[in-house]
Amino acid sequence: MPGTVFGLTEAQISEFGMTYGVGGLMLLMIFIVGHLAWQSKAGKFGTFALFLGLTFGMVGYLAKFVIKFKLGIL
Repeated sequence: MPGTVFGLTEAQISEFGMTYGVGGLMLLMIFIVGHLAWQSKAGKFGTFALFLGLTFGMVGYLAKFVIKFKLGIL
């Protein structure tokens, strides 16, 4: 098939990367923030502040995924 890589189109590869690739990187980022909080001995409030500040950008991406799922766009 011309225009495919391993039988997948560019749109399919992009959708896979945006769903699972970015999701995996977000999970890695959560572990990194948790390790940062543990190494700095931040305490409960400090850990909460670190997670709130450093992972707030993920909320928009997750909200987009949930909204697409609820609307049946997936």
